[in-house]
Amino acid sequence: MVASRLPVPPGRLRRPGFGFWAVAFAFVTVIAFGTVPTPLYSLYRERDGFSAFMVTIVFAAYAIGSVLSLFLAGHVSDWHGRKRILVPAMLLEMAAAVVFLVWPALPGLLVARSLTGLGVGAFTATATAWLAELHAAHRPGGSSRRAQVVGTAANLGGFGVGTVVSGALAQWVGHPLTVPFVVFTVALTIAVLLVLAAPETRPALRPRPRYRPQRVSVPPHARRLFAAAATGMFVVFAALGLFTSLAPSYLAGTLHHPSVALAGAVTFLVFSSAVIAQVATARSSVHRVLLAGVGTVLVGLALLVGAVWLRTPSLAAFLAGGVVSGLGAGLLFRGTVGTVGALAPADSRAEALAGLFLAGYSGLTVPVVGLGLLERYTTPRFGLLMFAGVLILIVLATAPILLSRGENGADSAPPNSDRRPVHKADAPRALVIGM
Repeated sequence: MVASRLPVPPGRLRRPGFGFWAVAFAFVTVIAFGTVPTPLYSLYRERDGFSAFMVTIVFAAYAIGSVLSLFLAGHVSDWHGRKRILVPAMLLEMAAAVVFLVWPALPGLLVARSLTGLGVGAFTATATAWLAELHAAHRPGGSSRRAQVVGTAANLGGFGVGTVVSGALAQWVGHPLTVPFVVFTVALTIAVLLVLAAPETRPALRPRPRYRPQRVSVPPHARRLFAAAATGMFVVFAALGLFTSLAPSYLAGTLHHPSVALAGAVTFLVFSSAVIAQVATARSSVHRVLLAGVGTVLVGLALLVGAVWLRTPSLAAFLAGGVVSGLGAGLLFRGTVGTVGALAPADSRAEALAGLFLAGYSGLTVPVVGLGLLERYTTPRFGLLMFAGVLILIVLATAPILLSRGENGADSAPPNSDRRPVHKADAPRALVIGM
């Protein structure tokens, strides 16, 4: 039996413009909530006495929850409708906020971060697809660039918003481990109400297809290039993950700046830089974006290491390294997504991108947890040196493959494939990144 969609009830799409901004607000709120604990980790450590390595374990719980949810539930809104997936995902975020408030001990942090990750993984893919559909309904025949820019800004920008708001509240309002979560619980409640009022663009299939996890597919004709792009995405997530896990510890310890507001501001600067890099290069070729991204990431990592290895560690150099690293990560992110999106046939493009993000989430967990483990036996300065050194070596080994294609795309495609030449760093249908 062939599945079919129920018709959209009359009037349900009368306000696609309202729905677009309602989902965008929810997008920012959910992603921002995911980074609320980032500037607070030093306070949890001071109160409970656990190590920097335990911070990385808490962070890993979030990352693992995100990737599980992404591949188990990130695609099911295509069958059940956008709203039916987005609202439960947001309720998971609200449940996580409650756990943060009523169970602030270490086990509670692990549970809360796992719930947050599970919600974010299902939310990001669904919200990005819904934004594109609402924009198309609101502006038929118009360019999709606006939806892509808003989706990117909400996704990456949300990480910065969460940290800067949480850090400011914790620094100047009082009750630092309570007030930020109360504020975001209210914001999430408003976001749920707005999403419930937004028009559905993806009616449920009848009968519903048999469930299957998200497929991961690698184009057989370009496995070497795909591996290079996946390695580049690994580096992107590893570099950004550093600033959502251990950067506050470096600020409070090595750099002697314990301000939680500063910790939030640093993460905000890094992710804002990544957003700016992607928006500014939206019309640039993949080759140019990758070339700029490789060089910028190398410079950013070098600045970070230099900042903590100076005779007198420098906050200014650390901030500069964070901004440059953010720019480079944003460029590499866009370049690797554009590469994989172009080399895969249309009917397996989403599956190829799923494989790319699987590599990215590996970068979000393995290197950062490894860095936390390394710091149990060495100094934070040496740990950061090793972390950056490994990433630099990976970038140098991968760059020749990524850049060898040239601007017009030199890799061969299989006969009768619909692969298009790479001229622009096209955004995928769903830019999924979670911290």
